[in-house]
Amino acid sequence: MKMLKIVAFKLGEEEYGLDIDQVQSIERIDHITRVPNAPSYVKGVINLRGKVNPIIDLRSKLNLGQAQYTENTRVIIVKYEDIDLGLIVDHTSDVIDVEPESIEMISSSSFNADYFRGIAKVEGRLIILIKLAELMKSTTD
Repeated sequence: MKMLKIVAFKLGEEEYGLDIDQVQSIERIDHITRVPNAPSYVKGVINLRGKVNPIIDLRSKLNLGQAQYTENTRVIIVKYEDIDLGLIVDHTSDVIDVEPESIEMISSSSFNADYFRGIAKVEGRLIILIKLAELMKSTTD
């Protein structure tokens, strides 16, 4: 099995990861234009290089409370189907190679495991891997 490359980021004290193939870029948080009647986790839209991208507060989407935006806050621009959208995270860490066998599945009884692919154990770190498609599916329902 081939190595998985992930972009690691933090939400609070926990570390999460997204498959690097889904990540377009990582941006500083910029002016976000609010959109009326959007769900609470949709912060609005930004104009990035001439394209309008919806912005989702990942903390809010995962019910992790409200984020305090700081110098370290970043927007990870991801591609989902034909849409580029931004995910607000507290802090991006690095790009990591993950051995597929170092990923443990999560039992779904404890919380909504649909959004998560498993937990990668890398150099003493536990990184929760996000399934972008599942997360976005529940956003568009």
